[in-house]
Amino acid sequence: MKRRVFINRLGLGLLASSLPVAIAACQSDSSPPAATEGELVAVGTVADLDAAGVLASQNIQGNNLAVIRDPSAPESVIAVSAVCTHSGCTVPWDNAQGLFACPCHGGRFNPDGSVVSGPPQRPLTRFEATIDGEQVLVRL
Repeated sequence: MKRRVFINRLGLGLLASSLPVAIAACQSDSSPPAATEGELVAVGTVADLDAAGVLASQNIQGNNLAVIRDPSAPESVIAVSAVCTHSGCTVPWDNAQGLFACPCHGGRFNPDGSVVSGPPQRPLTRFEATIDGEQVLVRL
């Protein structure tokens, strides 16, 4: 066998053997999600919410959430995305001011996620939230 034929076949063999790895890398994660879309997911307890004033989570099915008591109806809760619609920064709840305050560019959001001031033009995404017994649940 000539050297050129050998090298061509070797290269073809390497290419063919790496193809399954490349295909697997391009496929989405096949692991089932923790809950299906639209299902209520527990994000914490009422006791934790009342103690901290907010339930904040960095990764509930890929969402960065904040859950607070509804100021106009304290027996209810409000859940919003804690990601600023202007620059994507995490927007923490400020108990003292009673609003979400973005540390990056000064955006301010009401408890319901609507814009108060600053550069954001769109409100924070809202999620359905409820209290069931001692659990705070959010529909994603």
